[in-house]
Amino acid sequence: MLALLHQTHAPFVVTVLAMVFTAERPTVAVADAHAEINDALGQLRAAGYGDEDTQPLPAGNARDLCRQWVQAGWLVRQVSDDDVEVYRLSAYGVGALEVAGRVGGARTRVSESRVRTLLEAIERLAQDADPDLMSRMVRLHEEIQQRQKELTRLEKGGAVETADDEQLLEAAENVLHLARELPADFARVAESIKAIQRDVVAELRHDVRPTGEVLREYLARGQRILDATPEGRAFAGALRLIGDPAQIDSLWGQLRTVLRHRFTELLPQQQRRELTEISRRIEQGVKEVLAAQRQASHVITSQVRNHDPMRDRQVDELLRDVMSGLHKWVPGSRRGEAVEPLRRLPVADVGNLRQRMSDLRPSQPPAPLPDWDESDDLQAADTRAWGGPRYAELRAHLEAFAGAAASVDVVAAFRAADEENQRPVDLLGLLEIAHGAGMSETAEVAIVETVRPDRTRRRFALGGVVAANPVGVDRSGDDE
Repeated sequence: MLALLHQTHAPFVVTVLAMVFTAERPTVAVADAHAEINDALGQLRAAGYGDEDTQPLPAGNARDLCRQWVQAGWLVRQVSDDDVEVYRLSAYGVGALEVAGRVGGARTRVSESRVRTLLEAIERLAQDADPDLMSRMVRLHEEIQQRQKELTRLEKGGAVETADDEQLLEAAENVLHLARELPADFARVAESIKAIQRDVVAELRHDVRPTGEVLREYLARGQRILDATPEGRAFAGALRLIGDPAQIDSLWGQLRTVLRHRFTELLPQQQRRELTEISRRIEQGVKEVLAAQRQASHVITSQVRNHDPMRDRQVDELLRDVMSGLHKWVPGSRRGEAVEPLRRLPVADVGNLRQRMSDLRPSQPPAPLPDWDESDDLQAADTRAWGGPRYAELRAHLEAFAGAAASVDVVAAFRAADEENQRPVDLLGLLEIAHGAGMSETAEVAIVETVRPDRTRRRFALGGVVAANPVGVDRSGDDE
């Protein structure tokens, strides 16, 4: 801030920054800022400024000047939410404009309002620092008595004590003096949060600790980012006072009451506008800090989630190899020398690969199957017992159970079957046959007990099924 105010072209820089960045426009698109500053330079040079005998102007165009101001820390270049590059004043730039505005505006003086503000602040500090219960109770009783006495006087028709215009003007100047310091305070808080974000990301990229430890530490720090700096802790305390929408509405109502008073006509137009904009500037400052906090937490969280130290080290090593190769190649190269690009990646040298993929025959034939012993009837019977449904036998049983009736109860038919045909798979096979013949379900729930080949029993619950008589139905699908 001091470097900005002490430089040779400080009047021009401060004037241009105050003209481009206002309370209504805290951020300006890069192209718009360049156009406005170039227009101001053109008007000043056309008016004769810039010569050695007159007020000197900085050399270069608006783009060069803005680049210098960004490097000096007076401007900040960033990308807005709409993906547009914008400039905004840094905390140092806001402080410089605040100092210049204080010096160039109405001169602050020792007044009753300023002394009263100081005395009230000291009294509040003493009350907050005094832990004595009895002292605080005595002060509260005295205050209640004074308020009650004033209320009684007004209820009896007493006149309201009013201050003269001179006292009100002093109080308004004191309010404006306090309000002018808020934008720089908000900007410092936002920049301190962004500085923490940059430090956290830089430390995270060079971290070699376990990922779980990094996640716990940096995510916790990102959530409590306002507690990491003195400015952040101070803002967190102030946010409890001004963060309530009802408090902002009450402040706006009080300012309207002040602006309706006749003494405000004695204020300059600039000071009246500043009084009007106090509430909105506070809201804007709070939003700016909260937006910086959300962005910092989002950036830190995204970096932690996507951070891979091994990959980052590999990329760094690759970049160092590329730079080393360029340092070796540049001294022996000529200006305009063509570089042969790498058009294909090198082929891996593998010992043996299959030459033709169309030959599906294995290199060795499979072992011959053993001869089947047809005399082992017990093994064949056991295999058939554990196999699928016996469709032919089940269909014959269902037809015999139905007789001449048009429909048949499938559950009753299964219960009437032999024990060899009461396996779980036979129940499914019987339902499949009924489905092919045409069936309908009833609301009744039936419990069926099945018998497995090892004589273990299992119970199934299913809805009642009534099937058409399968006699005369095409049996071509049974083999499937």
